[in-house]
Amino acid sequence: MHYKGHRFLTPLLLVLVWANVEAQTAQPVPRLVVNVMVDQLRTDYLEAFSSLFGPDGFNRMLREGRTYVDASYPFSNIDRASAVASVMTGSVPYDNGIVGERWMDRKTLRPMFCVDDASCQGWLTSEKYSPSTLNVSTITDELKVATNGRALVYGIAPEPDAAILSAGHAADGAFWIDNASGQWSSTSYYGEYPNWALSYEASERLASRISDLSWTPISSIVGNFNYFISPQESKRFHHSFTGDQRFREFKTSACVNDEVNRFVRHCLNSTELGTDRVTDFLSVTYYAGTFCHKPVAECPVELQDTYVRLDLKLAELFSMLEKKVGAGNYLVVLTSTGYADNEVVDFSKYRIPTGTFSITRASALLNMYLMAVYGQGKYVETEFGSQLFLNQKLIEDKQLNLSDILTRSQAFLIQMAGVKDVYTSERLALSAAMPDIRRLRNSFNQMRSGDIFIEVSPGWKMVNEETYEQTLERASYVGFPLFFFGCNVRPETVKVPVTVDCIAPTVARFMRIRAPNACSSAPLSAVR
Repeated sequence: MHYKGHRFLTPLLLVLVWANVEAQTAQPVPRLVVNVMVDQLRTDYLEAFSSLFGPDGFNRMLREGRTYVDASYPFSNIDRASAVASVMTGSVPYDNGIVGERWMDRKTLRPMFCVDDASCQGWLTSEKYSPSTLNVSTITDELKVATNGRALVYGIAPEPDAAILSAGHAADGAFWIDNASGQWSSTSYYGEYPNWALSYEASERLASRISDLSWTPISSIVGNFNYFISPQESKRFHHSFTGDQRFREFKTSACVNDEVNRFVRHCLNSTELGTDRVTDFLSVTYYAGTFCHKPVAECPVELQDTYVRLDLKLAELFSMLEKKVGAGNYLVVLTSTGYADNEVVDFSKYRIPTGTFSITRASALLNMYLMAVYGQGKYVETEFGSQLFLNQKLIEDKQLNLSDILTRSQAFLIQMAGVKDVYTSERLALSAAMPDIRRLRNSFNQMRSGDIFIEVSPGWKMVNEETYEQTLERASYVGFPLFFFGCNVRPETVKVPVTVDCIAPTVARFMRIRAPNACSSAPLSAVR
């Protein structure tokens, strides 16, 4: 009996000891995950303005969080919509379908907005939007599935694409500021407009306050800071918001982040976010770009002030979260949408190699060449950005070989001045494993991208003579940060480069759920 008792007791003790170890090492699941996207945030600007920051915003994340200083997107032609979709799905446009804020609709041959959906009704807006063009699941969708719909999910952003794509398909609501009315709008896709949001519009409506709002430097220190300019060139600024474009201009100012926080506070105070054991999710988007999308040289002090005010808004957000769910009970993930350089410089004044490439002229010349080879017809239907769209129906009706047409088109276009390279849809599809082509292939989607991509040489301007759009081609790298903060995150600054498609699987591991269904990236290690 003595030995038999020990024989049964030993395994029992081992089980108890193992259970105790598991209990001690298991990390808590956050009650609330807050995904923060900062439109146009740059690492070099954070470093440059760090002396102007307080202790409780960016500096607190640097002290207490895990910081990756060199994050990037694993695809090219990045903008706000494609960036948000990539972060939320852990995938690239090739899989998720969001190739940009706008793309050419092949059926109508007209540009469409990435969240357009005529089947939906807008709440407090005339616009009709939904996430129906997002082809795969988001991290918030997977959270809804894992919790049988019990998790609360909201997306809040100045612009509709960021709000909707960061909320996902299964969210409880997505809210953005309408350009016409200044109201926090939504879409019937997510159901009825909630009463808590209506109460905000009743008591704190932006339209009733905007005439009294103005934007000036937050302090004389900011106004005299000289990262971009010499002290004698520094000047104060004063912007008020009037006229028909007042809400559009407001959304490109530092003031919009204050409005975002006002609505976030109302959401936290009026909903059950983070109040039970089921993890909830809140997506928030801030703005850190230039005023009215001007070149930095035209508004350097405004940009400095934007970063200082953003730092204060982050500190305010952390305070709201701790008041709502308590320190250690929330996880914040913060990164950038990347950086869009909208400055067009006349390099010829400085004898730097440059020139002008007309996409409309290239389209017309290619069509003339194809007519000479294959007979009369409009072979190039339209152009969009740096892409050319071929007339697929004409090619099919004429029983022509599409591969032959693409090969001839590539050989013709590559000879034009200012063209660095030409990529056809077939070349991208067959060259996915080549590192120098992978980024462009990742930004391509068979249903929404053109048949031919023209890569213009760095320093050259691409112009569209029909839309009057012009861009200056740059291939230079602009880094941005990735922060993990709260919920027992291990404090460390990591200088090893990372790509943002690792965010979704890392957050999924925190919440103990599956990663989105198109996410093939591994989660980051040693985050906590």
